Amino acid sequence: MSTQGTPDADNELWVRRFHPAPDKPVRLVCLPHAGGSASFFFPFSQTLAEHADVLAIQYPGRQDRRSEPLLDTTAALVEEIYEALRPWNDRPMVLFGHSMGAVLSFELARRFERDGTPLRGLIVSGRRAPTVHREENVHQRGDDALIAEIRALSGTDSGILADEELLRMVLPSIRSDYKAIETYRYRPDGASPPLTSPVSALTGESDPRVSIAEAREWAGLTTGPFTFRTFPGGHFYLTPRQAEVIRAVVEDLAAFADVVPAS
Repeated sequence: MSTQGTPDADNELWVRRFHPAPDKPVRLVCLPHAGGSASFFFPFSQTLAEHADVLAIQYPGRQDRRSEPLLDTTAALVEEIYEALRPWNDRPMVLFGHSMGAVLSFELARRFERDGTPLRGLIVSGRRAPTVHREENVHQRGDDALIAEIRALSGTDSGILADEELLRMVLPSIRSDYKAIETYRYRPDGASPPLTSPVSALTGESDPRVSIAEAREWAGLTTGPFTFRTFPGGHFYLTPRQAEVIRAVVEDLAAFADVVPAS
């Protein structure tokens, strides 16, 4: 029997609903970056609740889930998130993932399509297309090198970076996430693009980890419409450009609603 529409306690570990909007016609699911948490999307949820029922994913090993075992492969994360989202798939769903969250969103979209429930749309941010591979090994470096990496990307809360004890406490989850994304390899299902749902790609113009050309490659991963936008800023451009990013997401939600699903 289907469990759709009846999230249980296990689902609630993964899915956070900061600003419930049960009357909205679409669900927007936000997936954070490596080392990130659901609360990163709290301000986005607050504003976007006017347009969608916003959910945010909480990975294990951080905040209230810090005592849980870490998952250090994208396959394991996707499987768990997919199961957690199934009860929420009782209305059109859009995924919005930043950095590592973009890859997880993409693989989740593939999973939903394989099971016959294509998503309303996919919004990917701050990540090169999965078909573009770079050899990276940050997860294999020492703590100091890992800290230098997250400082360079400017995405971790300054309070955490300033607190040595707290920073050391969260490093295992950050390292686990880096391992998951750095060992990820895109595996095509066949000759055709893997998605039929529309895709929107967002990126910072000066992101040191994603070039404009690499971000544009997302276009080749869907047979549906593709939209591409750039914003001033680096890897975490979406924090200082929050209002502009929210406007882009609202535009995407409206555009996705106008797309007729492939028969």
